[in-house]
Amino acid sequence: MTAHGASREAMAAARERLDALTDSTSVDAARLADELAAVTALLHREVSLRRVLTDPAQPGDAKAELAGRLLGAQVGGETIDLVSGMVRSRWSQSRDLVDVLEELASIADLTAAQKAGTLDNVEDELFRFGRIVSSNTELRAALTDRAATATAKSELLRSLLGGRAEAVTERLVERLVTKPRGRSLEAGLESLSKLAAARRDRLVAVVTSAVPLSDRQKQRLGAALAKLYGRQMHLNLDVDPEVLGGIQVQVGDEIINGSIADRLEDAKRRMAG
Repeated sequence: MTAHGASREAMAAARERLDALTDSTSVDAARLADELAAVTALLHREVSLRRVLTDPAQPGDAKAELAGRLLGAQVGGETIDLVSGMVRSRWSQSRDLVDVLEELASIADLTAAQKAGTLDNVEDELFRFGRIVSSNTELRAALTDRAATATAKSELLRSLLGGRAEAVTERLVERLVTKPRGRSLEAGLESLSKLAAARRDRLVAVVTSAVPLSDRQKQRLGAALAKLYGRQMHLNLDVDPEVLGGIQVQVGDEIINGSIADRLEDAKRRMAG
C-alpha cells in the first residue's frame, strides 16, 4: 500500500517491528498472521474504536493500554506488542491503521512461506489464480457476490484450492475473498503478488507470449530484465494466442512490447499520419 505523511512513518516502523518478530525462530509467523487479520477485521468493523486508537489528541501509552486490554484474551503477546506500538504512532487517517494491519498479516503469512521454502510456489499460485478469476466470469461473480456468505465462499475456495495449493496461498486468498474491504478481487491478488515479490527484494514482470517460453528463454529474459531494472525479476508467465509473435512484458505501469501485432499497429499509425 501507499501511505502518506505520518502514516508513512508509522507503516515503516510497524514493518520493522514485524520483521524483528518474525526473524525470531520462536515466533509462529502463520499464527501471528491469523491474529493480525483478526485485529484488522475488528478495527474495520468497529469504526469508533479505530478512531479512538488513532486519535492524535490521546496519549500513546493510553491507547496502547486500551488495545492491550481489548485484545489480551484473544491474541498472543507478540501481536499485542505489535499493535500497541502501532497505536502509539501517529496516523494521517484512521483507515491507514487498518490497511497497514492487513498488509502486515499478509507479510507475516508470506514470511511463513519463505521460512518453509514455499514462497516461490505461493507467488506463482497467486498469479495463476488471478488469471483464472479474470478469465472466468462465473467464478468471479461467485467469489465477489455480496449476497453469498463468507462460509459459502470459503467452501468454494477449498473446492478449488484445497490440496492443490500451498496452505499460505489458501489463507491469503480466503481472507481476500471473505473480507475484501472494498477492493476488487483482481487488485487484491495483484497486491499480494507484489508483496510476495518484495519478500525477495525483486520486481514482478508479467510476460505474455503467443506460445510458452522455453526454460532457456525464461532465463535469458529474466537476466535481461534484471540488468535493465537493476533488480532481480520474478516472471509471471501468461500465454495469449492473440499475441501474434514476440512477447509483451509489463513491469508495474511500464509495458515493453515486442509483438508483431503491435508492430503492425505502429506501422498503420505511421502510414495514417
